[in-house]
Amino acid sequence: MGIGGMEIFVILVVALVIFGPKKLPEMGRSLGKAIREFKSAGSELQDELTKTANEIDKDLDQNIKPPKSS
Repeated sequence: MGIGGMEIFVILVVALVIFGPKKLPEMGRSLGKAIREFKSAGSELQDELTKTANEIDKDLDQNIKPPKSS
């Protein structure tokens, strides 16, 4: 149920007609920048969640294991 080549072509032609050839590259750059920022924010969130999960696991491991007696 994805977008095929013909659908992308039609969308580009409609965008070209509506916005004109001068505005289209600027809109493409803006869209690319927004996608990069979204991916970066997603990566940062995933890293933070992984870090927090590792800290929780570490705390649980310390609380579950009995202290070593000498």
